[in-house]
Amino acid sequence: MERFYCALDAIIAMKRIRGVNTYCRLYDIDRRNLIANRKDLERGWFQVSWLQPMVKEYGVSAKWLLLGAGKMFED
Repeated sequence: MERFYCALDAIIAMKRIRGVNTYCRLYDIDRRNLIANRKDLERGWFQVSWLQPMVKEYGVSAKWLLLGAGKMFED
């Protein structure tokens, strides 16, 4: 989960999206759940489907997201 939020911050910093609200709106994610889960990773609201747009649309490495191996972004 920490890598998901790290990648989300990186995508925002690269100005690929405006912010968390935009990511949630584009991919039909409950923003309140995403924000609450970020504050407390033990909440249990994290959904694996939140990862899919990062891999498909923004080039984040699935291997890095799931295993922590390799680089954050695909070449």
